[in-house]
Amino acid sequence: MEIIHMDNRIFVAVKPNGVLSTDEPGGMPQLLRQQLGDPAACVRTVHRLDAAVGGLMVFARSAKAASLLGQQMQERRFHKEYLAVVHGTPPPSGELRDLLGRDKARRITYVAPAPGKDVRPALLDYQVLEHRQDLSLVRIVLHTGRTHQIRVQFASRGWPLVGDRKYGTGRDGDTPIALWSWRLRFTHPESGEPMDFSVLPPQAEPWSAFSLSHPIDGTTPEQTLPHTPLPT
Repeated sequence: MEIIHMDNRIFVAVKPNGVLSTDEPGGMPQLLRQQLGDPAACVRTVHRLDAAVGGLMVFARSAKAASLLGQQMQERRFHKEYLAVVHGTPPPSGELRDLLGRDKARRITYVAPAPGKDVRPALLDYQVLEHRQDLSLVRIVLHTGRTHQIRVQFASRGWPLVGDRKYGTGRDGDTPIALWSWRLRFTHPESGEPMDFSVLPPQAEPWSAFSLSHPIDGTTPEQTLPHTPLPT
């Protein structure tokens, strides 16, 4: 496990695919405590990634730090950016806005036709970086954090993520899901300093089909695609 940044208030680490992000046996907080050599250390999950998804995460090292980071997320001042490989050829850029419901019994998220109980608005912006045959490398700025949001919003439009066994095509074999948390931007909960971290996905299929040589840390989609605020 790679730790990108560590101080007395936060960890920024790369979560491997297949590891839980929550504080339970084998989860990231436990692994970080092992890395510290202190099984009683305070390590708190402040945002989540699906177990199958890898990439950057930030963890709080105190209750106050967790609260302040959580406040940034509620106020949408915590910037999360992803890379994904999808089937098909989406338009070069766009905004995906949906109402998402959650079927707890089946453990799936779905696009709802109208507001209702347990239905919440979801919003992301995306930009296509590269095409390879029937696959597209997409950069995503997530504005809301609904369960399986990216996976469902792209799959519902006919662009399922490569390797997504829950919402995908079922034709990708054993390929891991091609979704990676590649960039985080937030304010340090103690110093107030702007923090900006980025890590590219591993050079394995399907990522290795793309050059990843674009200036993907340049102008972000939310700067070029204005949208109206979502209700809280």
